[in-house]
Amino acid sequence: MIKLFACDLDGTLLNYFHQVDKTILKAIRAVEEAGLEFTVATGRNMRAQQRRDFGLDQVRMHAVGMNGAMVFNTSGELIYAKPMDKAFIEELLRAFPELGFECIGYDHVFVTDSRERHTAYGGRKGVLGLVMRPMRAKFLADCRFDQTPSDVLGRDILKINCHVHDAARERELKAFIAEHSDRVVNAPFNPTMFEITDKDVNKGTAVAYLARYLGFSEDEVAVYGDGGNDLKMLERFRNAYATSNGSDAAKQAAGTVIGHCALHAVPHHIMRTLRAQRG
Repeated sequence: MIKLFACDLDGTLLNYFHQVDKTILKAIRAVEEAGLEFTVATGRNMRAQQRRDFGLDQVRMHAVGMNGAMVFNTSGELIYAKPMDKAFIEELLRAFPELGFECIGYDHVFVTDSRERHTAYGGRKGVLGLVMRPMRAKFLADCRFDQTPSDVLGRDILKINCHVHDAARERELKAFIAEHSDRVVNAPFNPTMFEITDKDVNKGTAVAYLARYLGFSEDEVAVYGDGGNDLKMLERFRNAYATSNGSDAAKQAAGTVIGHCALHAVPHHIMRTLRAQRG
């Protein structure tokens, strides 16, 4: 019997416009009504403010954030955290001073770049870009720009994000991370960016921690994902599902492929699972 449903957000639970809608909320409420547990498992922060931004404050849920570096219970209390090694962070910032790293702490995002340079890239275009613009604005409001290495090292950092637009520099950063694989791991949701955390951090470990916290076995957990930062989670659990829009690696790791996120594949699968468990 599935007692804990754990789901990635972008490309998995969220709809095409990266939003929560009535179908998604209905499925999460159905989990609660069945006396079971639901958690998101995402690279996002998922503090109380982020839950409100997505409309997820309307439902009872746990939250695995920062690719597994943070775990919150249904009351929004932090029950697990794994900050990064500060010696590595210092080496990274000194080695790549021109890159605009987003160093994500408990309360804010500390950006080693100016606001002007950091926002020059733009982001998504077209209709999807317009829809996601308010969320991007909220993220930027949480940022503290022009941060020096000393500013960053004065904080506990849980994850570092970075987009690199120079191919040579991208290779150098990948090599640098590989040289420090005893301390960190890079597990981005897509290959166009970097998402760096402590080497022991991943969604699989964090969801397993939450299951133990709730008194469940790993066979009583169902997990859903679509991208690179979901692989450890999809590989770890027997009941693992990838969306059809997901990467080939995610589909292989899960073993079972369900429908497209735009067609609410995950909410529908959760509802079918609940109906089957009711007999």
